[in-house]
Amino acid sequence: MENLANLVQIVIALSVGFVWIFRFHNVEKEFKQFGLNVTMRSFVGAIKTALATLLLVGVWYPGFVLISAALMGLFMVSAQYFHFRAKNPFQQRLPSLILLLLCVFLVGTAL
Repeated sequence: MENLANLVQIVIALSVGFVWIFRFHNVEKEFKQFGLNVTMRSFVGAIKTALATLLLVGVWYPGFVLISAALMGLFMVSAQYFHFRAKNPFQQRLPSLILLLLCVFLVGTAL
């Protein structure tokens, strides 16, 4: 189970990094669609990047996993809310829903 949790941590961290680095144009478009400003986008990006880094650190230091997975999960709940409010199709909600479920799994294994 520990290996699966480590794999999930890596998957979440790499997914967040991929979106915020290589798919940043989508992030910009979504934040505009959600009516959120550049300051909020920068804040969310910095926090999510830090949490993704802590999830990677958690592979070697498990004490970091619970809080970083829980906070990342809250960001994914927020993403679901904003996608729902913008009436986005399920296809656009799916990535953050999957990451939310993975965060819930990590919180469960960390407890």
